[in-house]
Amino acid sequence: MSTIIDLANTVFQPLINLGAAPLMTIVLTLIALLFKVKFTKALEGGLKLGIALTGIGAIINILSTSFADAMQSFVERTGLSLNITDVGWAPLATITWGSPYTLYFLLIMVIVNIVMLVLNRTNTLDVDIFDIWHLSIVGLFAIFCGANLFIATALVIFIGVLKIINSDLMKPTFNDLLNAPDTNPMTTTHMNYMMNPIIMVFDKIFDKLFPWLDKYDFDAAKLNSKIGFWGSKFAIGIYLGIFVGMLAGQTPTQIFALAFTAATCLELFSMIGAWFIAAVEPLSQGITDFASNKLKGRTLNIGLDWPFIAGRAEIWAAANVLAPIMLLEAMILPGNKLLPLGGIIAMGVTPALLVVTRGKLIRMIVIGAIELPVFLWSGTLMAPFITETAKKVGAFPKGLSADALISHTTMEGPVEKFLAYLVGNASQGEITFVLYAALALVAYLLIFVWYAREMKKRNAAYAAEKAQ
Repeated sequence: MSTIIDLANTVFQPLINLGAAPLMTIVLTLIALLFKVKFTKALEGGLKLGIALTGIGAIINILSTSFADAMQSFVERTGLSLNITDVGWAPLATITWGSPYTLYFLLIMVIVNIVMLVLNRTNTLDVDIFDIWHLSIVGLFAIFCGANLFIATALVIFIGVLKIINSDLMKPTFNDLLNAPDTNPMTTTHMNYMMNPIIMVFDKIFDKLFPWLDKYDFDAAKLNSKIGFWGSKFAIGIYLGIFVGMLAGQTPTQIFALAFTAATCLELFSMIGAWFIAAVEPLSQGITDFASNKLKGRTLNIGLDWPFIAGRAEIWAAANVLAPIMLLEAMILPGNKLLPLGGIIAMGVTPALLVVTRGKLIRMIVIGAIELPVFLWSGTLMAPFITETAKKVGAFPKGLSADALISHTTMEGPVEKFLAYLVGNASQGEITFVLYAALALVAYLLIFVWYAREMKKRNAAYAAEKAQ
């Protein structure tokens, strides 16, 4: 096993050290070349993807920082005492990539993906290798809780296979949300979409009990077409910035600064979302030609990072509304010790809500508010592991006291973190944890199977609609 780990680090470490944008530029360019795309077009697509990733990261940083400051002001006004600091996703990625096991898990999942493609168990080639850290941290946490490497690897493969299957299930919905043709190759294996099954449970409850709420839904695009700029993305940013600023007790100057920052970010998200589409156009044509000539028309998709869907205003409108809701829940939630700051803009929550509800904003907000406690409890549970690991790899934030705990409020895959905790402790042989872990894994698989069946029904409806 150590030989495999060393091999994975030798192969992938130089690439990972480049950073996400250069890495994905190289990966997309090389894949396009493999599909016989002209070099200049392949490079153009790769560079556009790198630019899009850089842009989306910069905008997320601006938005998160601005709202975190407002939330900090709110905390100071109320005198909250939550002793785990939310540092956001970046330190967690650093911590995870500081482990040699992460590149080992990457190698394992590359092999798994190839096997699934060869056996025709998926149509998705996952190229978003940087975000393997979301899956790796599950395996690392299982090891921290007592699992050996073999058990942790089995858990990573189990979840990883479902992630890849999920990317195929979501593909027609992405086409619908982007108004893209079937030849569009973009999908994603990102961990945040593994909340889809749980979200769908609540979405079905909505269908049964509260369908009448949909007629009051706030659709930014439709509202904009009816009443002009009042329903535009930047107007939504203005409204929400003012609301959060007032909640934080900011001065008029600060409130307007926050409002205009939010408005700018929502507009830029839409623009950058279009860059992702432009980036994969050359590859899309190459895949179409390859599938026609070599695969007898078989569809082949490319798994990217989630922000190619970031142009949908509902993601950010829901995230901004959920920000103060999450803070209020954190204040009263039993067992929570985590103060929402770095993750106050809930990117780990809202993309999955968008896919399952297909942009029904009221549902996104209500279901999001229901599921936020799972994220807060997960972040609280992982704080000792994250803090200890951060100190080992030198990623503990400066300015915090040595005895402080750190974590992340909206870390993708909260349910998977609980699975890692149960599996890790069950590995020690305690019968209670063995029973809980077995039940949790069975329940996790069964709800995914049910979700897959529902998504196949949805996809069949899409196909029937297009056939008319």
